[in-house]
Amino acid sequence: MAAAAAATSFSISTSTTSSSKSLKPALAGNLGFLSSSTPSLKPLRAKAAVSSGSSSSGALAACMVSAPASFKAPASHDFETSVFNKEKVTLAGNDEYIVRGGRDLFKYLPDAFKGIKQIGVIGWGSQGPAQAQNLRDSLVEAKSDIVVKIGLRKGSSSFAEARAAGFTEENGTLGDIYETISGSDLVLLLISDAAQADNYEKVFSHMKPNSILGLSHGFLLGHLQSMGLDFPKNVSVIAVCPKGMGPSVRRLYVQGKEVNGAGINASFAVHQDVDGRATDVALGWSVALGSPFTFATTLEQEYKSDIFGERGILLGAVHGVVESLFRRYTENGMNDELAYKNTVECITGVISKTISTKGMLAVYNSLTEEGKKEFEAAYSASFYPCMEILYECYEDVATGSEIRSVVLAGRRFYEKEGLPAFPMGKIDQTRMWKVGERVRATRPAGDLGPLYPFTAGVFVALMMAQIEVLRKKGHSYSEIINESVIESVDSLNPFMHARGVSFMVDNCSTTARLGSRKWAPRFDYNLTQQALVAVDNNTPINRDLISNFLADPVHGAIEVCAQLRPTVDISVTADADFVRPELRQSN
Repeated sequence: MAAAAAATSFSISTSTTSSSKSLKPALAGNLGFLSSSTPSLKPLRAKAAVSSGSSSSGALAACMVSAPASFKAPASHDFETSVFNKEKVTLAGNDEYIVRGGRDLFKYLPDAFKGIKQIGVIGWGSQGPAQAQNLRDSLVEAKSDIVVKIGLRKGSSSFAEARAAGFTEENGTLGDIYETISGSDLVLLLISDAAQADNYEKVFSHMKPNSILGLSHGFLLGHLQSMGLDFPKNVSVIAVCPKGMGPSVRRLYVQGKEVNGAGINASFAVHQDVDGRATDVALGWSVALGSPFTFATTLEQEYKSDIFGERGILLGAVHGVVESLFRRYTENGMNDELAYKNTVECITGVISKTISTKGMLAVYNSLTEEGKKEFEAAYSASFYPCMEILYECYEDVATGSEIRSVVLAGRRFYEKEGLPAFPMGKIDQTRMWKVGERVRATRPAGDLGPLYPFTAGVFVALMMAQIEVLRKKGHSYSEIINESVIESVDSLNPFMHARGVSFMVDNCSTTARLGSRKWAPRFDYNLTQQALVAVDNNTPINRDLISNFLADPVHGAIEVCAQLRPTVDISVTADADFVRPELRQSN
């Protein structure tokens, strides 16, 4: 990483001597980048003028000037645990606390889950299959007699899939939703966000006093807050939120049987603790899922960063970016296949791999001098147009507008008030996505695509703008890096590289699919109407933006997180199936 990153960003210490071993960065070696001199087209942009000033385009320039990154320190997320070792990490000068995972910690699960005899996993959507199987397997390895039971609505087609995964009515590990809730000491509510909003009263009424409600997303809190409500006071409320899709959570856990610590990072939150067990139960849950490290947050901060992130760099913004750039490249004479490689394949392949193992600066530093100029022109022109949409999106999430939008959309999936049902249609039949099918069909194994400087500049500008919005809104660096970097490059993008962005938009969680369809066009329009126009108009590069990017303390913080990263990359085979069960028939 560049020496410009703050020196205070690199330290990791522990609160106990038992886990004070020094850490060595698990950074990959040379990734064999394709040359940044990939044939480019002269019409793509006029040669950008380089200015020592801070010029930018559009109305935004009148009210915003580039300034060194600042950080609104969040409230302390310190916590106490009597079961696991808590470690202190220093990220960009801010002390935070984590629990490092690993299969060697499974032996502590009986202590963490003390008093729990049954864990009810409610739902079999994105997270349900992965979490149920990981919990079951970890508890078996820990020689625990805790039962993991799946709860599904009567008549659900998911019963067959749950049985195929080893959960059956005969052995007491599969049953009706409300019967499972009533008999469980820990209830993991993993049904869709919209379903939670419509069924929470019945769920609460079936929970045992002093039981624990577990969430993997703070959406329900946001919904309750929008109505001036809260959770029942006789149950504890915790969250463990893996920073990746359910299929990633399961796939990396299985790989972790060979490489200790492989998994998907998670945040945890204790919203309500009625008997003092909540923190250890939450940490035990996260360890059992295979999380390499778990960091603390609040349920409110989690849902704001998560819903916002899905609409940003995790899915919606990527969808908008590649649509905009593919159209630009082809309109300027690039053939369809090369344009697809220089947009989607570039982002989901080589850029993601590089950021995952070496950070954002490595993308820039790997370019030729001419490539760096292309990157800077794209970065300078794209940063504020991306931030404009991200800022608006965050506030729509924070004020409850986006949550209400998801709830209302879910209700439109069914016939109502004399109007027909309107479930989400598919988006994968347009020209760009048909080109993607051809590209992937002929792609050599392990091909990460070309490193195209202009695309890299737009994507990194998007990532940095999202980081800056979360930073200004007071989120911790752990949350910022996991939601804006790690979840993107280590979980979603590898799946999109295997199947395409359109496949993800058609098959991921309902909340994320809705968000992508709503916000992707906004990023597309802003880039097309502002950023690309600025480049074509030869607008001078904002040198302050480039300098701040190169010296931003987030790079050092990312390096610390890279040291905590498992040494294994997610394996997404050609036949990997991660279509949600309820979507199989339509696919």
